[in-house]
Amino acid sequence: MESLFLVFILLVCPLWSSVWSDRFLPFTEHLGHDGNVTLRWGFDRPQNEITFELTIKTRGWLGLGFSPNGGMAGADIIIGGVAPNGSTYFSDRHAVGLSLPLVDKKQSCTLLSLNETDGQTTMKFQRPLQSCDDDDFHITPYPIHLIYAFGQTDEIRYHSGRRGTKEVNLLKYSPRTNPPTSDYFDMRANNFTIPHVHTHYHCWIIKTPSFGAKHHIYRIEPIIMNHGFVHHMLLYRCHPSVNDTMEGMCYTSDISSKCLTVMAAWAMGGEEIHFPEVAGLPIGGDNGTSYFRLEIHYNNPENIAGLTDDSGLRLHYTSDLRPHDANILDVGIMVDSNYVIPPKAEAFKSYGVCNTSHFHQLVQGPIPDLNVFMVLLHTHLAGRKIRVGQFRNGQHIDYLGLDENYDFNLQQTMFLGHTKSVEPGDEIVVECTYNTASRSNPTTLGLATTNEMCFAFLYYYPAIDISTCWSIPDIKSVETAMGAANHEQAIEMYGNMNSDSIEKYQNSLKDSTQYLVMVGMQNEILEAGYIPDLNATPSVDCRSMTTPPTGSSAALYDPRAVLFLWAMVILNP
Repeated sequence: MESLFLVFILLVCPLWSSVWSDRFLPFTEHLGHDGNVTLRWGFDRPQNEITFELTIKTRGWLGLGFSPNGGMAGADIIIGGVAPNGSTYFSDRHAVGLSLPLVDKKQSCTLLSLNETDGQTTMKFQRPLQSCDDDDFHITPYPIHLIYAFGQTDEIRYHSGRRGTKEVNLLKYSPRTNPPTSDYFDMRANNFTIPHVHTHYHCWIIKTPSFGAKHHIYRIEPIIMNHGFVHHMLLYRCHPSVNDTMEGMCYTSDISSKCLTVMAAWAMGGEEIHFPEVAGLPIGGDNGTSYFRLEIHYNNPENIAGLTDDSGLRLHYTSDLRPHDANILDVGIMVDSNYVIPPKAEAFKSYGVCNTSHFHQLVQGPIPDLNVFMVLLHTHLAGRKIRVGQFRNGQHIDYLGLDENYDFNLQQTMFLGHTKSVEPGDEIVVECTYNTASRSNPTTLGLATTNEMCFAFLYYYPAIDISTCWSIPDIKSVETAMGAANHEQAIEMYGNMNSDSIEKYQNSLKDSTQYLVMVGMQNEILEAGYIPDLNATPSVDCRSMTTPPTGSSAALYDPRAVLFLWAMVILNP
């Protein structure tokens, strides 16, 4: 039995090691100019964890530090190595000057592995983003100075010239790739006159260049000609039956009905999007040519006349295909003007749910795990928080997106830090929190900036033919439960609520039957569902930092933990 287990280890460990690295350490940066110092990392902000793997071409000690200014003084430094006899050493330290860093009283870093092979040493460790230790550097969504140093032996002493520094934004890192063959094309307005009205959605159906073979889009660059007027842009893939260009107001004709698969999304404050090397958006191939629908929401509250616009998206593509096709899944609350958010509410919560157990009704064949790597969260002016919870077998297991300080003007597509898998049957719940304390009238869901929305755009691979998974509560039943005879009476009631009735209404919307709306390339279906309860957002608690967070995704999906359990079963039948 022991020999069988050893064979199992030898065959499976390398594969699981590769899966672990690709999923949990997706970012790479060369810290040295010669390529001999490489840092890989991945993070999980809700779980307050970040994992690093530092590789340096040396047989001696190596160190990685987080510095306030790029120097050694005041830096948080981790030092480790492999001794000549094969034993390892590892310590969490801090520097008080140009001398040997002092060992922290509290060791906040956890060593995962240390090995020396072919003249290079690799150190992998995990630490909290915020450790509640005064000797540690707090890692935030801002650029920080990474410093490194190494020795030629295992005697930790002055590094001489074997050091360096580089400024990196660890939590908002965008992996940039430069394929050997690449080009780009634009999808954009053409000298369009912005209407002098508050809200206008304009759509263009545009023919792409002829590609022949399939290519992958690996970078999407926004082109914004009128900042402040361009609210958001969406690019949809059209059904193969669409074979001509056209333009006009969105949602008023066939210009929108046959182009429903979201391919790209941009909102105010967003920057260009870089796809990881493992995936790209497919274009070309079987159809030869394609048609896309570009949707631009223009926001012109001052009704300014005479403005023209050429905004749009620049799509960079390559013939060097990635391993997987990527796609976007739009989850949240279906826009319905009957859905009302009351005024005078400081933290009104609304919910949308996507139940993936119904995906098989739109997709033929087995449904794969959806590997989510990037997310764009979207509400309008009243939005203050957005949480995207993942549920499995009725239990809240993780967050796919989280922003507890939502800023309408800074809607950046964010890398998750490591890939999170959505298995068939999982539920995705989008919770949006609104503040309408300064408003005197009800706010409805709608297209205008003064209306509200609640969406999360999940970038994932491998692609399936489902682009939308929204829900909407049984609004008529909610209005009846609140004592309204009709919708007009309900609107009047919502405008005169106190804190108790606002909470009752909020709970009624959440507890109501939810109707799911799922849209693929050709189909749309409705199914009933309910909103499960989200857990409290994980937070840093300095009183219990020695206890790992409950429900940590790293623990749930760590292949090494699975391997350990297999070993226990095999060796202890």
